[in-house]
Amino acid sequence: MDHLPLNDIPMLVSSINFLLRDEEFDNLDQICFYYEIERGEMDRILASAGYSYDEANNHVI
Repeated sequence: MDHLPLNDIPMLVSSINFLLRDEEFDNLDQICFYYEIERGEMDRILASAGYSYDEANNHVI
């Protein structure tokens, strides 16, 4: 995946959960670092559509 679909929130959530589920990345911080997006910005984007990162279960809900 070349980039994250930041303008399509459902696809973004799906992409993040896919990357985490398939163990390409250990957590959301690693994804943000790899795709060069600030974690705070990612949290803001997710929150704008009612989503958040669940660290305990390592996925976006």
